[in-house]
Amino acid sequence: MEQPWKRLEPYSMDFSDSIVVLSSGRKSPPGETQIIEWRDPDRFFAGLELFKAKRANKLIFTGGIIPYEPKLPPEGDIYIKEAISLGVPEQSLFTTDPVLNTFQEAQEIKKLIKKEINPNGNNIILVTSAYHMKRAKKIFEREGIIVQPYPVDFKTTHKYNLLLKNPLKWMPSAESFSESSTAIREIIGRIIYRAI
Repeated sequence: MEQPWKRLEPYSMDFSDSIVVLSSGRKSPPGETQIIEWRDPDRFFAGLELFKAKRANKLIFTGGIIPYEPKLPPEGDIYIKEAISLGVPEQSLFTTDPVLNTFQEAQEIKKLIKKEINPNGNNIILVTSAYHMKRAKKIFEREGIIVQPYPVDFKTTHKYNLLLKNPLKWMPSAESFSESSTAIREIIGRIIYRAI
């Protein structure tokens, strides 16, 4: 799922109109609480690294929401607050309206770029998980957006070598089941978006 992507350095990217970070990094813990936990911070921190490397002057977070977690605010709102606390100027930060999936993210990014970033600019650095990049890139390109992929959140880069060295890695585990589940979900997403 992660082929052909490889980890990149921020300075290896060309300057772009904006950096776009797709949602999928925060969650609410169980129970009644206002605390919001990280699921995986790779996308968020990669966006910050690219911004600090001056690959673009605008940093956009998508406003991902989870329908079955109605108390959780859109991820873009959370990310903007976090980015400001880490020194990113507020005027450089943007978020989309609430979105449920990658297709909606692409549509809302296109609208936001035309309305608030640069009416003539459609070149972005797209930050998402390596396993998700192939589908996300195609969806954004269908919207007429020029994409420089910046894959992160690699799951499998060194695990094959570990399998050969450590026979215990052949035992079933919850971690492996979770990774298989993620891959199956992405395969289903690719099939659905190919049909659209």
